[in-house]
Amino acid sequence: MPKHGKNYQDAVKTYDYNTLFDPAEAIEQVKKNAKAKFDETVEIAVRLNLDPRQADQQIRGAVVLPNGTGVTRSVLVFAKGEKAKEAEAAGADFVGAEEMVAQIQGGWFGFDVAIATPDMMGMVGKLGKILGPKGLMPNPKTGTVTMDVARAINDVKAGKIEYRLDKAANIHTRIGKVSFDTEKLLENYMTIIDVLLKAKPAVAKGQYVKSITLSSTMGPGVKINPLKPTGK
Repeated sequence: MPKHGKNYQDAVKTYDYNTLFDPAEAIEQVKKNAKAKFDETVEIAVRLNLDPRQADQQIRGAVVLPNGTGVTRSVLVFAKGEKAKEAEAAGADFVGAEEMVAQIQGGWFGFDVAIATPDMMGMVGKLGKILGPKGLMPNPKTGTVTMDVARAINDVKAGKIEYRLDKAANIHTRIGKVSFDTEKLLENYMTIIDVLLKAKPAVAKGQYVKSITLSSTMGPGVKINPLKPTGK
């Protein structure tokens, strides 16, 4: 078992780990638990009563958090001609085509999000085995394969996050920084929860949300009542 540091151990003593908080209370506790000397990320882990092995129980998508994530993300756009110019004007950090594919094949990963126009996917598809495992492959489901590259770039810069059901039926993503006001973190939390509730597959049976846990980068988890994910 990994050993936790003093700050973590002290934080655990300030509350009952098994208590089910409402969302606002949980956020307040997470903020209190954050003792690191840097601005920790606030993360959410939601366990769903789904079978990830079934195609009709997969959940994947993206959403723009109303208050951003507190993280600046670099964007690579695969595009040519006018769309390349559009991407550059919209603030893309890297824009290109064949030369970018070659750089990635050579081991370069100096970007956080990749966007591509549809006509570029034949070329970008060659990078599937490289970008796929890293979660960097452009995908229509997350809005990163699109002709509207300006909007896609703006969404990423504004705080767009991607979510995907993992092999253990969990959704794990960020909702902001501990320096955010509680109200802003709560609004971001409600946004991702609302998306997940609306994405409930028709075949899902029983209790859909099994557990919800919030935590900071270095802090312990704080549980939210899964039967009342929005606090109501």
